[in-house]
Amino acid sequence: MDIKTLGLPLAAAALLALAGCSTPTVVTLQNGTQYLTKDMPKTKTKDGFFEFEDISGAMVKVRADEVATIREEED
Repeated sequence: MDIKTLGLPLAAAALLALAGCSTPTVVTLQNGTQYLTKDMPKTKTKDGFFEFEDISGAMVKVRADEVATIREEED
């Protein structure tokens, strides 16, 4: 097989895989505080908290009952 023939489908697959890896999300707390995250937060942990990394790279852990909404960021 020719590299040109194989290269384009592989590049397209890699681009699609990378595009699906990150889902910027807005987490809004009951008090109105909003966090912009790099990815969708982990589901609620056994101890009742959501954990996520905000866009500045800081790890945030909040009680699930303090979270009002979790939604994907709109462009």
